[in-house]
Amino acid sequence: MTEQTPDSPEPQDRPAAPPAPAQQQNQQRRPQQQRPQQQRGNQPQWPDLSVVIPLYNEEESLKELHQQLRWALGRMNLRYELLFIDDGSTDRSFQVLRDLKRTDKHIKIIRFRRNYGKSAALSVGFEKAQGNIVVTLDADLQDDPAEIPSLKKRLDDGFDLVSGWKKKRRDPISKTLPSRFFNFVTARLTGIRIHDFNCGLKAYRREVVKSVKLYGELHRYVPVLAHWEGFRIGEMVVQHRPRKFGKSKFGMGRFWRGFLDLLTALFTTRYLRRPLHLFGFWGLAAVCAGLAIDGWLAIEWYLGLTSLSNRPLFLGGILLIIVGIQFISIGLLGEIISKTRAVETEYQVREFIK
Repeated sequence: MTEQTPDSPEPQDRPAAPPAPAQQQNQQRRPQQQRPQQQRGNQPQWPDLSVVIPLYNEEESLKELHQQLRWALGRMNLRYELLFIDDGSTDRSFQVLRDLKRTDKHIKIIRFRRNYGKSAALSVGFEKAQGNIVVTLDADLQDDPAEIPSLKKRLDDGFDLVSGWKKKRRDPISKTLPSRFFNFVTARLTGIRIHDFNCGLKAYRREVVKSVKLYGELHRYVPVLAHWEGFRIGEMVVQHRPRKFGKSKFGMGRFWRGFLDLLTALFTTRYLRRPLHLFGFWGLAAVCAGLAIDGWLAIEWYLGLTSLSNRPLFLGGILLIIVGIQFISIGLLGEIISKTRAVETEYQVREFIK
């Protein structure tokens, strides 16, 4: 392991009403703040664990997945909720979920009007989840719900996010080889030494999902976003099963989009509030290289050793200087925009002792 590291007793029906919007905002800014005190007596209570399941056209697998979830969570003897996010399915997925909800009060269903993507589904699921621990998994039965208790134990070891590692992956080589290369590059560029960034099976503490903002296709980089917020990342080998129904909803285009999203993740986590550090560095490097080239050629021209009219390298040096100045200017404009649109900065406070 690498550091970076069915039927259960029926709980209370539903959690208490969520706090007012202003209170929610304050809770997100101070993740360590305690949630409102749970109601006593016969009043509803907050769930201990939320399972967030994004899905798109998975009607064939939902009933079996639900049975496996109830069996796995029933062994844990805790209050839980199942949040199914229907990402604009065009098959009978929503009807199947609605039928399941009639027999299981743990189920909550969120249905999108159209297909927005996995990041959008996870973002809404994270917003609605009310458990102290949040687990995500895919709905295609390749992720095993029986791993949830082990993921929770890893969180108890002091991690804030535990990512699954599909060490023995049950997918064709056309998916496994590009995925290994993708994970290797991501680990090198981000400095997070885990093996499987895109595994759908993950466990989070509540404060992580309330702090990480997902959009586009950044669901692949939740560990990166959480790491740069100061949370501790862990990893655990999990079982990966062959696809039983249907086919993958992701084509080869996900790899080039994934690398573009990696650039987005790196920029927004490292340089969003200091863009001049990125653009200024490369701008200064280009200006210095251009000055060195043109300075050397100017000395040769002065000594009569060369003629600048037949030296394209001289124009290349001028081009480097111009491009470098443009990069620095872009960085300065980014700093101006960052300052003029500055809002209250959110810092992740781990402890507050009075």
